[in-house]
Amino acid sequence: MISFHGVEAVGGWKVKMYGIAAHSETPRAALMEATAKIVASALPPPLGHGRHGVGFAIAHDAADYCFALVDWWSGENEIHQRLFSAPLDQPQALRPHPSEAIGCVWELAVTDFERRAWLRHVLANPDGPDLDAYVAATFQERI
Repeated sequence: MISFHGVEAVGGWKVKMYGIAAHSETPRAALMEATAKIVASALPPPLGHGRHGVGFAIAHDAADYCFALVDWWSGENEIHQRLFSAPLDQPQALRPHPSEAIGCVWELAVTDFERRAWLRHVLANPDGPDLDAYVAATFQERI
């Protein structure tokens, strides 16, 4: 299941928090907490170098690992990401993931939604970029 867990204000950023769980409705609280912590250390300064101070994070309680994905928008149309993982029995032990992975199909469903929201509210908005509308748009579908 994919679930939305609110918007966190972290160090000048507004980060949409999502959860994915392979075997329950939501990820375990320990993984959600660990993901929120890693968000604060994974993000660069919110403004400057083309950054907008908005992004999203995914805590994924998968069948094989715990994952945390931290994504942010930079430039006009670039998404940047840091990916972390931990053993299932140690969700608080998130470390940079040791492979070239960018996400599984469930994580990419959220990324695709966020891409479309960025296009709709920022790049293709006839009234100009609306970061507040982007932050307010959240993935709600249950898969």
